[in-house]
Amino acid sequence: MAEENGNITTPDPAVNGADTAPQIGVISQYVKDLSVENPNAPDVYQWEAQPQIDVQFNIGSSPISDEVHEVELKIEVKAEAEQGVAFSVELLYCGLFGMRNVSEDQAHPFLFAEAPRLLFPFARAIISDAVRDAGFQPLMLEPIDFTALYMQQREAQAAAATEAGDQPVGNA
Repeated sequence: MAEENGNITTPDPAVNGADTAPQIGVISQYVKDLSVENPNAPDVYQWEAQPQIDVQFNIGSSPISDEVHEVELKIEVKAEAEQGVAFSVELLYCGLFGMRNVSEDQAHPFLFAEAPRLLFPFARAIISDAVRDAGFQPLMLEPIDFTALYMQQREAQAAAATEAGDQPVGNA
């Protein structure tokens, strides 16, 4: 609804005065844990071979209250060469997300796909800076398609549940 002067107004709340529209917002983001190891310094700076980079990540979520959830994005990066470990970085980057009037079937994909997508650019910058500060070239992680990974995981869980349904469970 627009008023005569051209201002746009928000939709009217429900008849009983309660606002029932789904709402999601970022409350805060923070580094919960950061570990940077450079175990073979200063020898590592003389190594000629390019190290192999291994990147692992994990996503977790826990409720803080009825309307606030903490999403954890854990990223582990390890660079190894023949001579040993060049560097190792572990980052636990978190965000607090407020959610109101959101059903569980809508909240789960948000918490495990969209929220990590929102956190990732900041975590990526922290890792890049940490690697640089350890004396190496900044490490720019490739973007991750969290939605596609979420869908793959859900499909795998559904397939596993189907297989488990075909097998007898327990003694009847």
